Amino acid sequence: MATGAGWAPLRSVERHGAPRAGGGTRSKSVAPGPRRPSPSPARSRPAPDNGGSADSCRVRVAVRLRPKNSEELAHGADFDNCVELQPESKRLKLKKNNWNCESYRFDEVFSENASQKRVYEVVAKPVVESVLEGYNGTVMAYGQTGTGKTYTVGRFGKDDPSERGIMVRALEHILSSMSFETDCIAISYLQLYLESVQDLLAPEKTNIPIVEDAKTGEVSLPGAAIVEIKDLEHAFQLLQIGEANRHAANTKMNTESSRSHAILIIHLQRSSRIKGGNCRSLSNDTLDIFPDNLPLVLKSKLLIVDLAGSERIDKSGSEGHMIEEAKFINLSLSSLGKCINALAENSPHIPIRDSKLTRILCDSFGGTARTSLVVTIGPSSRHYSETSSTIMFGQRAMKVVNTIKLKEEVDYEILYKKMEREVDQLTSEMERQQKVIKSEKMQLDKKLKESEKAFHDLRLTSNMQIENLEKEKCHLESAVKNLMQTLEEEKGQRNLLSEQIIELEKLLNENKQQQLENISKTKILADTSKEHEKEMGELLKLLEEERSCSSSMKNRMSVLQQQLCDAQSSAQLQESMAREFEKKLTKVTEEFTSQLQSLRKNISELISEKEVIYEELKSTQEKAQQEMRHRQGLEDQILRMKQSASDNCAEVSKASCGMVRSGSGLGNAAFVSKSGKLREAVSGQRGTISKIFEEVGLPNVLSLLKSEDLDVQIHAVKVVANLAAEDINQERIVEEGGLDALLSLLETSENTTIHRVTAGAVANLAMNGSNQGVIMNKGGARLLANVASKTDDPQTLRMVAGAIANLCGNEKLHLMLKQDGGIKALLGMFRSGHIDVIAQIARGIANFAKCESRVISQGHRKGRSLLIEDGVLTWMVANSTRFSASTRRHIELAFCHLAQNEDNTCDIIASGGIKELLRISRESPREDTRNLAKKALDSNPAFLREVQ
Repeated sequence: MATGAGWAPLRSVERHGAPRAGGGTRSKSVAPGPRRPSPSPARSRPAPDNGGSADSCRVRVAVRLRPKNSEELAHGADFDNCVELQPESKRLKLKKNNWNCESYRFDEVFSENASQKRVYEVVAKPVVESVLEGYNGTVMAYGQTGTGKTYTVGRFGKDDPSERGIMVRALEHILSSMSFETDCIAISYLQLYLESVQDLLAPEKTNIPIVEDAKTGEVSLPGAAIVEIKDLEHAFQLLQIGEANRHAANTKMNTESSRSHAILIIHLQRSSRIKGGNCRSLSNDTLDIFPDNLPLVLKSKLLIVDLAGSERIDKSGSEGHMIEEAKFINLSLSSLGKCINALAENSPHIPIRDSKLTRILCDSFGGTARTSLVVTIGPSSRHYSETSSTIMFGQRAMKVVNTIKLKEEVDYEILYKKMEREVDQLTSEMERQQKVIKSEKMQLDKKLKESEKAFHDLRLTSNMQIENLEKEKCHLESAVKNLMQTLEEEKGQRNLLSEQIIELEKLLNENKQQQLENISKTKILADTSKEHEKEMGELLKLLEEERSCSSSMKNRMSVLQQQLCDAQSSAQLQESMAREFEKKLTKVTEEFTSQLQSLRKNISELISEKEVIYEELKSTQEKAQQEMRHRQGLEDQILRMKQSASDNCAEVSKASCGMVRSGSGLGNAAFVSKSGKLREAVSGQRGTISKIFEEVGLPNVLSLLKSEDLDVQIHAVKVVANLAAEDINQERIVEEGGLDALLSLLETSENTTIHRVTAGAVANLAMNGSNQGVIMNKGGARLLANVASKTDDPQTLRMVAGAIANLCGNEKLHLMLKQDGGIKALLGMFRSGHIDVIAQIARGIANFAKCESRVISQGHRKGRSLLIEDGVLTWMVANSTRFSASTRRHIELAFCHLAQNEDNTCDIIASGGIKELLRISRESPREDTRNLAKKALDSNPAFLREVQ
C-alpha cells in the first residue's frame, strides 16, 4: 500500500484558458494561481463546455427525483407528489399546495426513470474528461437522507453493470483512457465522521490533519493512504474495503443511512511534452540550456463526494450516539451552505474554516476545479421543507463560478536521469573508443615492426642480389669482350680466306684458260679446287656457329639486364611502402591524440553544464518565489480596486434610478437628453443594466428600439443584447416582441453598428433551443445571410457567424437553414480572413456535422450531407491545417462526423479526404478525434481499399 511520498509536487507550470467565441487557446504562467479568486458579477454567466477552453466555469447542478418507496406507495394520497418535472425545458415545479407553486431551472433534470448511465454522462463525464486533460474536478451528491445519493454515486453494480454509480463509472472511464506505460493513477478513500477525517483504506489512520500550502493554497491530507491501481478489479476491491469501513445505521428514513461524508480522491499523473520554443512560461536561461523537448507531467485529481443526508431528529428517529452523528452531519452541511451563499453573493468573507468538510472542498466551490453537483430529492409532500431546502441549495450553487487551471510540472528528475544516462553513454563511448584506438595502435605498431623487418630483409636480399648481378655483369662483359675479339679474329680470317678464294678463283679462271694448253694439269687443279672448296665450307660452318653463340650470349645478357631492372624497381617499391607506413602511423597517432583531447573537452563541458543547471534551478526557484510574492501584492491591490469599483457602480446605479424616476417615462425627451451621460457611466456594468431593466421594465426598453435618434437606438440594442446574454431573460424578450424588433432592424437599418450589435443579440437569443425555431420561422437566417453579403466589417461578420453557428446546433432546422442560404453565407464569410470569424465558421460547421451525424445514425434521415452540396467539404480539405489549434479541432471533428455517413464516401474520396482522415487519425492532438477518424476508416470498406 503506497503512501503520498511519490506524489510530491514539483515546480508547477499552470495553464489558464482564455475565453473565445467558439473555441479558445491556452496561455501559461509559472506562478501558481491564488487559492480562491473572488468571482465578479460579469462572470456569473456559465462558461461554455467546449473542452475547458474558458478560464471561468460555473458549477453545474442537476436534480434527480427518487421514485416513490414502498411506504409512500402504501399510503397513497397521504403522500401526494410535491414535485413536477419538466425535463424538456430543464425546469422543476415545487408545489406547496394546490394554488401555490414555484418553478426552478437547473442544468439538467432527471426523472425517476433516468438510468445510471445517463446520469453519469450528463453530470460526471465532462468533469472526468476535464480531469484527463489536466484540470482538477469534483462530482458531489447532496440531498436529504434516503433520496438516493449513495445509489447515484457509490453503487458498485458488480453483478449488474447498468446499476453502477458515478465512482465505478469514473474509474472505468479513466482506466480505459490512460496508458500505464507513461501514466499513473492512484486513489484515496476517506470519510469525515464526527468532524474527524478517517482513512477507509487504512482504518487505523484517524484524525488525519488537513494542511493548506501557504504558497499555492492547495489542500492536502498528509498521512492518508494513496494506493496505485492498474485495473478495475483492483479498484472494486479497494472500494469494497472502504465501504465496509464506512459508518452506516438504520433509521426511519433509510435502512442503510450513511453517517459520514465519503470522499474518493483519484490522483492522476500523465506524461506530456511541449516544444522548447513554445515553453513561454519558462525562463530564457532555462530554454538556452534545454533547447530540445522538456519532459512535462500533467497532475490532476478528481474528488467524488457522497455527502451524508441532512435529517431531522423527529423524522429519522435517531437516538443516543446517532443524535451526535446527526448533529455533526447537519453542522458540516450547514457550514457548506453558508460558504455557497457567501460565494453566490460575492461576499468578501468565505467561512471555509468553520468545518473540515468546507476546508476539503475549498477548491471545488470558488476554487480552480470543474465542479458538478447532483441534488437528490424525494417526491412526497411530507418532506416539502427538506426538498425546498435542497432545491435552494442547488440554485445557490449554480451561481458559484470557479477558475479552472491546467497544472503542468517540469519533470526535472527524468531530465536529470536522462542527462546522467547521456554522460554515462558518452563516458562508455569514450572508453570504448580509447580501447579501439589503443588496439588499433598496437596492431599498427605490430604491422610497422613487421614491415620494417621485412623491409630490412628485403634491403639485404636486394643488396646481395645487386652485388651478384654486378659480378655476373662484369663476367658477362669480359666474356662478351673476349667473344668480340674472337669474332674480330674470325672475321679477319674469313676476309683472308675470302681473298684466298678470290685468288683461287682467279687462278681457276686462269687454269680454265690454260686447260687447252695444259690438259695434264687439269686433274691436279680439280683436286686442289675441291680441297679449297671443302676448307671454305668448313670455314663457313665455323662462322655460323660463332654467330649463333654470339646471339645466345646477347639474349642471356638482355635477360640479366631485365632481372637487374626488376630488382631495382622492387627495392624502390618497398622503400615507398615503408615511407607510406610511417606516414599512416604518424597520421593515426595525431588523430588519436586529437580525439582524446576532444573527448576530455566534452566531458569537462558536460560537467560544467551540469553545474550550471543546478545553479539555474536554484535561481529559478528564487525567481518563482519573488514572482509569487509580487503577484500576491498585485492581487490584494486588485481586490481593493474591485471593492472601490463596486461602490462607484452602486452610486451610479442610484443616480440612474433617480433619473428614471424623475422623468415621465423612457420615451420622453428629458430621459433621452440625459441618456448620453448615463450610458457612459453604466457601460460594461451588467449588474447596473439589470437594475435599470428591473426599474424601467422590458416594454419601455424595447420601445427605444424604434427611436428616431440613432444613438438612442444603438444603446437600446446594446442593453437588449446584454439582457439576452442571461438565460432567464431570453424567453421573455421573445414573448415581449423583442425578436421581431431586432429582425426588423436587421432588415431595414443600413448602419454597421446596428447590424453588429443586433446580430450579437440574435446570437445570444439563439443559445436557447426554444428560441431557435422561432428565429428560423421569422426568416432570421435569411436576414443574417443578407447582412453577411453586404458588409466586410470583421466584428459584424463574427457576430453573424456566431448566430448561424448556434442555429447549426439544432438538427431540426438544418434543411430550412440551407434553403435560406445560411450555409453558403457561413462559408462566404471566409473571405474576411479574420481569425475570430473563421473560428465561428469552423464551430458552426462542426455543430452542423455533429447533429447531422447523430440524426443519420438514429435512422431519422438518409442521403448525402447537406454540407457537401454547398461545397463545405472542399473548403475543409483545402484549409484544415491553416488555422489555430482550436479552429483545426472543429474542422477535424466536422470531417470525422461527415466520414461516418456512407453516402458521403464518394465525395470524400474524390476530394482527397482520405489523406486528411489518415492525418487526423495520427496527428490530431485530441484522442477522441483520433479514435473517431480511425473508426470511420476501419468501418468503411471503400476507405480501406483507398488506403491500401
